[in-house]
Amino acid sequence: MSDSASDRPAESAKANEGRRDDVVTVEELKAVVHQFVDERNWHEFHQPKNLVMSLAIETAELMEHFQWLTPEEAAGVMNDPQKRHDVGEEVADCLAYLLAIANKLDIDLATTLKAKMIRNAIKYPAPEQS
Repeated sequence: MSDSASDRPAESAKANEGRRDDVVTVEELKAVVHQFVDERNWHEFHQPKNLVMSLAIETAELMEHFQWLTPEEAAGVMNDPQKRHDVGEEVADCLAYLLAIANKLDIDLATTLKAKMIRNAIKYPAPEQS
């Protein structure tokens, strides 16, 4: 779940043709991660502690792309094709580890997220519309 020097924006775009957020299910994404781990016999290494630590590392790598930038510079990061690619790779790594954690702990992400957002809405109500 790391990037390679051979990865380029055009190659990534071609690999993802026809695969969009609005048509791919969470279950399909979880299966992609599970198959990747399965093919490498990595299940013994994918213990919750290891996966959570790896997620934290990948999150830090994502943060590096925005470290020391002004809010304006950070907002413009995605305008640069190479930076867009690099940030996307780190986001994908973070998502892959989240999905691996959900696989390992048998968490239904859709149900869990919806329930959490309901609790968040109660805890942090939206301001009244006038």
